[in-house]
Amino acid sequence: MAIKHLRTAFASQYQPGQPARLVAGEALQEPGGDYEGLHKQMKRLFNSKPGKKYGRFSEDLGECPFSAWLKDYLEDKQSFGAMTDRLFGQWQELLTGSQEEFDGHLMIVHDALADSEVVYLFILETDSALRFDGKQSLDATDVLSVSRLNLAVRIELDDWRSNNPAENYLTLVHGRGTGEPGELFIRLCGFTNQVDVEKETLTFLDAVEAFAKSSEPEKAGEVRNKAYEFCKEQHALGEPVEIEALSGYLDENEPQRFKEFASKTAELPESGVLHPDHRKVKKLVRIAGSGGGMSVSFSSDLVNQAVYYDRDKDALTITRLPKALREQLQRYLEAREE
Repeated sequence: MAIKHLRTAFASQYQPGQPARLVAGEALQEPGGDYEGLHKQMKRLFNSKPGKKYGRFSEDLGECPFSAWLKDYLEDKQSFGAMTDRLFGQWQELLTGSQEEFDGHLMIVHDALADSEVVYLFILETDSALRFDGKQSLDATDVLSVSRLNLAVRIELDDWRSNNPAENYLTLVHGRGTGEPGELFIRLCGFTNQVDVEKETLTFLDAVEAFAKSSEPEKAGEVRNKAYEFCKEQHALGEPVEIEALSGYLDENEPQRFKEFASKTAELPESGVLHPDHRKVKKLVRIAGSGGGMSVSFSSDLVNQAVYYDRDKDALTITRLPKALREQLQRYLEAREE
């Protein structure tokens, strides 16, 4: 990883109706050191966030001019500093019109990877911490949070600027509870045309389940497990699921088999890429439910092996209980009998 350019600005809006305050740092080229460490941690948080949204730049440049400024910078028509001056100016203007209080650091990073280039925008949050000052008096201070990330966007530059642009080259983190500032951040990025993650999750699950059922019975569980593992690995990398890559992973001997099957049985996007929610994909390998004071979860491979469901009686029978559960039950019953 190598940061080509990085810049930050602290913005605050404590009195709605009054101008927002913004203090910008210097535009840094290849800053290295601690900046690399901070960026690496923010990327780790970005990749691990569930419920990300996928889309592209708005074509309304009057409302969302960031993409035009970014394009000029990449084509050397303006410097990184000039581009970020405009970006920070718009952020201050948007916050000035906000009816909610806000403070946070906006950090933009142009990141050169081994095989691609990306740009990140992060809203860095702060935590309150205590320290002793030079006179050994207790003092409160703010430090950057390296465990929270609720607003961020990643721009895949190659996918955006290629001769055949990808349908979705923006990945957005938009956490709950970010309120109006969260919506303003989306406007700042120019994010639009988001993917229907819920629909694509169902498409993924239906395709894999149908493929598993069409496989030999003893291999159905292996298909589900491998599909889940692939999806989980892609999530850890912050990447969507490419059907062709998944197909090769499921069957190395016939790498096109799943792809051909899915294209006939499911409505796959033309891009051949799905963005399933990895939390819901877990249904492929685990059956879980809770309610009425009960919570049950077990591997789907155990159905009719150690877990039996009687549909007529709506009853679940579990054999081969986990040792810890068995010991808890025995202690509880013994205590009740005393």
